[in-house]
Amino acid sequence: MSIDVLSPLRRRLRLTFSGQTDGVPDWELALEDGDDAGFFAPDSVTWRVHSDMTPIMGGIRALLTQALHPGVLAGVVDHSHYREDPLARLAGTIRWIFTVTYGDTAAARRASQHVRRVHEAVVGQYVDGRGIGRPYSANQPDLLEWVHLAFTDAFLGSYEYVRGPLPASDADAYVAEWATAAKLMGVPNPPTSFAALRERMNAYDDGARLSSGPRVDDVVGFLRNPPLDPLLVPGYRMLFAAAVDSMNDRYLDLLRLRRSSLGPLPLPVRPAAQATLAVVGRALGATGPSEAAARRRLARLRAL
Repeated sequence: MSIDVLSPLRRRLRLTFSGQTDGVPDWELALEDGDDAGFFAPDSVTWRVHSDMTPIMGGIRALLTQALHPGVLAGVVDHSHYREDPLARLAGTIRWIFTVTYGDTAAARRASQHVRRVHEAVVGQYVDGRGIGRPYSANQPDLLEWVHLAFTDAFLGSYEYVRGPLPASDADAYVAEWATAAKLMGVPNPPTSFAALRERMNAYDDGARLSSGPRVDDVVGFLRNPPLDPLLVPGYRMLFAAAVDSMNDRYLDLLRLRRSSLGPLPLPVRPAAQATLAVVGRALGATGPSEAAARRRLARLRAL
């Protein structure tokens, strides 16, 4: 009788990502239902990127990038219980991303409308990078856009950091495809090429919309050492280091983060991250439940 040495890791990963240790969440099984193929095909770059293990690292990078906008950060700090229950927010984000990626078009729209309804209560005041107080709402187009830009940049950047650069046409395709998710969330005119993504993100660094400060430092400290199961801590720390290593110098300066090094010598973070994600992939399996459910729907619809 063989011993599954990865079983403890598998249970803890499932609890972290879905909130349960055994079985598949009902919302993932429901992705088998529906009447169309969804917004993205199995041969899309979106499926290629999102079905990989790299979005785990990408999620860390996205949260770090999002924290640079004081309006986005205020919404998280003032209206979420990320410190008391960080996994709940993570599970909600994963549910929305996978439903939009793998669900039929009706499920993707419902999931996005649900997030927008939750956002209606997320309002308040924040101080911008020039010290000016401003009102915010989580459904403001500029805040929604920054969240979308951060996700797109982080997921694509993490995939290329771990797996190697995509052809320019594939990078453009990913940005153009995932613009659909932005439109579902109410983002007007999202970028549809990699160059446009870079240009749009650079435009936010105008001295007011992106900033550092005590609130950013606090969130960075939390993301560096979140309250995870001890079995997951070594792998998480490696992926956090990889997320930092993959980011541009300007954002690292604002976040007050440095790439891992031993004195003047950089540490080999990339191969360590590749090994970490390989173990995670071995524990969770090659095909995730969301993708498997989508493939069953496509087979039923004869759309494969």
